[in-house]
Parts: sequence; structure tokens; C-alpha cells
Amino acid sequence: MHDGPNGAGLSRKHILDQVEASLDRLGTDYIDLYQIHRWDDDTPIEETLAALDHLVETGRVRYIGASTMSAYQFTKALYTSDIEDYSRFTCMQPEYSAVARHEEANLLPVCEGEDVGVIPWSPLSGGFLTGKYERDADAPAGSRGEVSEHVEQKFTDANWAVLDEIRAIADDHDATAAQVSLAWLLAQDVVTAPIIGPKSSEQLQENLGALDVDLTSEEVERIAAPKTPQYPAE
Repeated sequence: MHDGPNGAGLSRKHILDQVEASLDRLGTDYIDLYQIHRWDDDTPIEETLAALDHLVETGRVRYIGASTMSAYQFTKALYTSDIEDYSRFTCMQPEYSAVARHEEANLLPVCEGEDVGVIPWSPLSGGFLTGKYERDADAPAGSRGEVSEHVEQKFTDANWAVLDEIRAIADDHDATAAQVSLAWLLAQDVVTAPIIGPKSSEQLQENLGALDVDLTSEEVERIAAPKTPQYPAE
């Protein structure tokens, strides 16, 4: 990352420069999955896809992915790859959790229809779904809720209702709220695997415990019931 006219965006020069820089930093010959971040209105998608295809063809990148777009933008990218015979995006990284479900009305139907893997970011909604926050109480010192406006926006009646169901189900399974929240995502057919962000080995082990939580279809529905997905905002 650097300043200047080619220091951002999805132009061919910026993509190729940044991949070479990443390979140098990682000390490797190739990247397993290379993802672009958001849509670039200033660069034709054909230029971006041609650059990514070049990286795959030359072996620097194995697979390509994308993150956070409108359904139209992602569909355009996929169909452009088909028409031009470029490498196709194999996965999408959207925001998705039990309280952030707007992509159910946007990107997820495209991913399901186009057989694209889904690796959600913020699966615990900035820590809200870990259960560490309480109604009408100050956020714990040092938590994201204390400093992040994004997390504070999660403190809605509907989201608290979702968390109430998650906590109740967690008690029934002798699990944590975080484990049930991740298990809910894994129960969605369209989801491949959530991107977790543990800060310690203990949090990592807790997150991995979600694999042992087998939710019933009724429990999955209970968690979903308080919210109706809407796009672009809930």
C-alpha cells in the first residue's frame, strides 16, 4: 500500500504491483486465494478481471475472490469472466451474521445460483454475538462496543431479541453464545466457512467448538425469527 495515482483501486498496475509486494512479504511463490476489496468505479471491470486472470495463468495466484459488492456488480463481474473466458471469482466475502442478514436480499442468492463459495466477515458482528454486551449497560472497557460506532449500531431491539434466543439455545447445548452464533452461520447452506478473528488461543478453541454444536431446524428458525432481511440497510 502506498500513495500516488496507482496507490489504490483495482487497476491492472495496482493489482500486479501489490501481488508482487505481497509475495515478497510472505516469502512465497504463489497466493492460494487473492481477493479484491469492494468495487472500483474508476476502473473497468474488464481491466480488473484481465489482471486477475493473468495472475492465475502465470501461477502467482491459485484462486480469486471478491468482497462486499451489490448483486448487480458481482453478477456483472461473473458474466464478464464467462464472456471473456477469464478466471472466475470462486468465493465472495460478505458481511453476514445472525444480526447482519442484509446480504440474504442481495449477494447470497447470486452466490447460491452461481455456485460461489461464501466466507462471511464479522460472523460475530464485532463481538455483539459473543454475549459480552448487556442492555442498558456500559460496554466493557477496551471492547469494540466502547470505541466503535459500528458495534453500537448493533444495539437495536431486534438484535437484542436475536441474542436472547442465542443465549437460551446456548444454555440448552452447554455452549457459548459465540459458538451458537457460528453454528447458525454454518447451518446456512450457502455458507462455506466464516472468517473468525480470535485474539487468543482460548478464543480460537472456543470458536472451533462451534463445529460440535448441532442446531435443529427449529433452533435455526428461532434465531432468525426476530429479523427480516432488507437491502441495503436493516
